[in-house]
Amino acid sequence: MSDSCDEEAQSGGEFVIRVVRSMAAFSRSEWDALAGTTRGDSTTPYNPFISYDFLLSLEESGCADRRTGWLAQHLRLETPDGTLIGAVPCYLKNHSQGEYVFDHGWADAFERAGGAYYPKLQVSVPFTPATGPRLLTPRGSDGSSARQALAEGLKALCARIGASSVHVTFADTRDVEVLEQAGFLHRTDQQFHFFNEGYSAYGDFLDTLASRKRKALKRERREALASGIEIDWLTGSDLTEGAWDDFYAFYMDTGGRKWGSPYLNRRFFSLVGERMADDILLVMARRDGRYVAGAINFIGSETLYGRNWGCIEDHPFLHFEVCYHQAIDFAIAKGLKTVEAGAQGEHKLARGYRPVTTHSAHHIAHPGLRHAVADYLDRERREVEMISGYLEERAPFKKI
Repeated sequence: MSDSCDEEAQSGGEFVIRVVRSMAAFSRSEWDALAGTTRGDSTTPYNPFISYDFLLSLEESGCADRRTGWLAQHLRLETPDGTLIGAVPCYLKNHSQGEYVFDHGWADAFERAGGAYYPKLQVSVPFTPATGPRLLTPRGSDGSSARQALAEGLKALCARIGASSVHVTFADTRDVEVLEQAGFLHRTDQQFHFFNEGYSAYGDFLDTLASRKRKALKRERREALASGIEIDWLTGSDLTEGAWDDFYAFYMDTGGRKWGSPYLNRRFFSLVGERMADDILLVMARRDGRYVAGAINFIGSETLYGRNWGCIEDHPFLHFEVCYHQAIDFAIAKGLKTVEAGAQGEHKLARGYRPVTTHSAHHIAHPGLRHAVADYLDRERREVEMISGYLEERAPFKKI
């Protein structure tokens, strides 16, 4: 992968698409006109992960750059006079780490057959399995022709640089529809989300559960705090460098044991803490005057997004309390509609989170690999639908 200057990927009478190597190639005002800036804008739900500050922080911290295998190939869709009317956060990759939509099997099969799966193009927010817009057009506008141009631009870029494929992951359904029309293959998966049905307190949510499940959660929450654990919500000016030091120790300890090499470095947390303090919630568990565990959440206009967790002391049920129960408490207190608690985890079902289908779209350049992947995805979509229905029937809510 090279880190060369900007290039023109595709042009025509109506649009020009340029490929740029950094978020710094956009001005903040340009990007904000596409992705939005604040939770107070009711035109389109605000998603903190697609914000200029979040993506720029990933790059400037060195978490997502050429050295880590995330070489920016962001698309700028412009009118002939240079006005920005669309964008795509895109990366050229030589591995499949940090994506949460797994294609390792596709890579292995293609390479055993003599193909080269890498490099590939990845349209996503690095290390972030949260649904959001991927084909960005001005907020409040229809933008259908611009999104179509962006979809075609991704295919053209793939062909020009000789990548094997384009993967648009955790895309919203509007973008998936456009991508399918452009010939991308549709993939589904499953997460678990909490839905706030207008609850005024956690007890209102508990009242919707079957009696046995309600008692189990009450007991679980009591036992999580039985060792003298106290919970703090840190946001805004509470996010001091000391708080980030504590959280980063938890993140590295748990992430190192689970993954071997966590994706996010200490500088990243300082950058987002400085730039996005009001969009971040740290749920921190304190015992005997010091923090022993914590979870980071990002706050959208409608959704609380749970991300990373860690601890330096093990206590029964503390993970569930800090990551899931406290997230529900916060969402209810702030009137948020949804909690997205990250990838996978059927254990979330028992704690009031429901199965939700997630979507991605994939352009496969090689006809033989495309045919094999299309056949696989057809069967996988049916399986995801079946499992989702099965789990929904076993949700802990009262049966009507």
